[in-house]
Amino acid sequence: MGILKFLAVASLVTPILSASALLAFPGAEGFGRNAVGGRTGSVYHVTNLDDSGTGSFRDAVSKSNRIVVFDVGGTIKIDTRIAVSKNIYIAGQTAPGDGITIYGNGMSFSNANDAIVRYIRFRMGKGGDSGKDGITIAEGNNMIFDHVSATWGRDETFSINGAVHNVTVQNTIIGQGLETHSCGGLMQSDYGISLFRNLYIDNKTRNPKVKGMNDFQNNVVYNWGGGGGYIAGDSAGQSNANIINNYFISGPSTSVTAFTRGNANFHGYVSDNYYDSNKDGTLNGSPLCIQTSCYSNMDIVTTPHDFPGPGRLMTAPDAVAYVLSNVGANYPARDGIDKDLVAEVQSYGKKGKLISKEETGGLSGSGGTAPTDTDGDGIPDAWEDANGLNSRDASDAMKISSSGYANIELYLNSLVPSS
Repeated sequence: MGILKFLAVASLVTPILSASALLAFPGAEGFGRNAVGGRTGSVYHVTNLDDSGTGSFRDAVSKSNRIVVFDVGGTIKIDTRIAVSKNIYIAGQTAPGDGITIYGNGMSFSNANDAIVRYIRFRMGKGGDSGKDGITIAEGNNMIFDHVSATWGRDETFSINGAVHNVTVQNTIIGQGLETHSCGGLMQSDYGISLFRNLYIDNKTRNPKVKGMNDFQNNVVYNWGGGGGYIAGDSAGQSNANIINNYFISGPSTSVTAFTRGNANFHGYVSDNYYDSNKDGTLNGSPLCIQTSCYSNMDIVTTPHDFPGPGRLMTAPDAVAYVLSNVGANYPARDGIDKDLVAEVQSYGKKGKLISKEETGGLSGSGGTAPTDTDGDGIPDAWEDANGLNSRDASDAMKISSSGYANIELYLNSLVPSS
């Protein structure tokens, strides 16, 4: 929808992003699309599934300016929360076997400026800190989360709330927030949050709860509970939101309509959002009316807000098919938990439940074997040899190519399709 040009509330100006700025990766979209990650830093190998120490995931993200690659797959059980440093690229697509899962407690990305997070599962669980989120961001800027699977938060499952600038969450599962709270999450920032092609599933409430500047397009929301599906902010602050071509599908736990709350300060542009409320096992919803009777008490505006939207906007029915095929950490493989969540949606109202304790049988299984990387630079020998690099020279991984990406980023981008 064009380059972002606007004044934020309280007369604060959000930086205008350059049209020529390098994307975090091909397919990066929305407010967080220009996150830098660890492009000017170094490569760190996660070599074990330990909670801490050299070669652990916790150690990998403890220092700034790193591209984190995985020589192991499987589940990393963490006892305490992990705080991520600035300029970190978590390249979960490099994990062998069935991929990588962080399980047992939550993650903080507060002030993790320029984070790039791809193809990884964060599953908090009942043993995590009471009253804490699965993923939380309270401040910071320029972050993108792509193909992440986030479940089992004890407070919110994935929450952004505060002075947070330019964040995108795309192609991500946000599900099964644990009761009694059971929340998808707050998405509340005056400075730009994009939510594209995500799946909210089995959360009692906040799927999501939105305030501030928010772009919500091509998402699927399934089996929300009595707390509500999309909750529009109803405070004195001004909110500006696009809500375009999303699909809301009632499940066994659903007892309230798709949209709740909102007031005259919540200025929502709404278009072609579908709602299937009948729980009959068939996807046969229809577009919601463009009235407050369908969209709660928000102020419905007639012109879309000029936010950086998705490059390809799908119809809501097409978005369902795309999301179910592609959402979450689906490379190198979906785990059993994500497969079950997708199967719930495909029941179109027949399956799904709110949970108070996680079922861990579907956690990442096979660890696999990492490809040979003689110089230890994070790029396998075969790829270096095929692309004109030296598999015995570790310095070439972080050299910037003519594309603007570091050579290792070209390798990372080659592993997965552009979103």
